[in-house]
Amino acid sequence: MYANILLSTDGSDVASKGLKHGIALAKALNAKATVITVTEPLPVYYGSGHDSGWIPTQQEFDRYDAACRERAGEVLDEARAMAEQIGKSVELLHVPNAHPATAIIEAAKLRDCDLIVMASHGRRGLRKLFLGSQTSEVLVDGSVPVLVVH
Repeated sequence: MYANILLSTDGSDVASKGLKHGIALAKALNAKATVITVTEPLPVYYGSGHDSGWIPTQQEFDRYDAACRERAGEVLDEARAMAEQIGKSVELLHVPNAHPATAIIEAAKLRDCDLIVMASHGRRGLRKLFLGSQTSEVLVDGSVPVLVVH
């Protein structure tokens, strides 16, 4: 039925439920499984009018990127441990400096995935207030079927 499944996580408790379900599904179907986590770029505020905004220094960008890599490593280590506990090997993927929904859709296309498994919401940051969940965006903008785990 499904041979190549992309499993999305941001490390939240809700996303972990979706991840666990997706790994178990991949095992039951003997499907290839890739776990993806995406870290967003550092927000820059250029300001408007008399407001000068905030533009980070290169050192601030570097520290932010290092912190994102560290957090992504922790999230993917947890995913690996969960997969080992279930008895399924998974490929791990970190996409840095990207919009999560866009990166998930692109990864699914590039890897020829035939299913994306996501939690119903793993919202974080200000995006949850303005854009809605990444899951909603993947559902609307993607072309690969999406299994939403509640």
